[in-house]
Amino acid sequence: MANYQGHLAGASVFYAVYLAGLAWVFSVDAAYTRFTLLELTAYPLALFGLCLMFGLWPDVDTNSKGQNLFYTIFFLVDVILIVTRHFEEAAYLGLFAILPVLGKHRGWTHTWWAMLLIPSPLLILPYLFFPERPLWGLPFYGAAVVGYFSHLFMDGLVLRLKRRRRTV
Repeated sequence: MANYQGHLAGASVFYAVYLAGLAWVFSVDAAYTRFTLLELTAYPLALFGLCLMFGLWPDVDTNSKGQNLFYTIFFLVDVILIVTRHFEEAAYLGLFAILPVLGKHRGWTHTWWAMLLIPSPLLILPYLFFPERPLWGLPFYGAAVVGYFSHLFMDGLVLRLKRRRRTV
């Protein structure tokens, strides 16, 4: 089991592998030539940020650095929604924000299906709002899943190895 620094380090390592895979995919047909220098810099940084954030996300169900980060973000977004008079959206955000703390630590937030479901808006919303570019959110979704997976891996929930007991 890792602390938040361990989870950030694990997410960084997993991100490096993910970025290498993306670089290879984009180099196959020289797709990277369609991006500006700003995009070639900003996209990897945004993907790295997402990977780090989702590397901390599963621990939002307990008092942790991840919980502090995400609830600060939730609060700021909620305030913006209320100020801009989007009360229904603010109510839904509040409802969904409390779900992780209603469960126990290492409960549903530490499952493979949550790893695929929680980042799904990163895949679905670009598809809905930009139907001419349906796969635009795929790299962002991938970075979030990689970060989430790194957390589960660092907590020992991916490979459950049986520990041998020493007999004396």
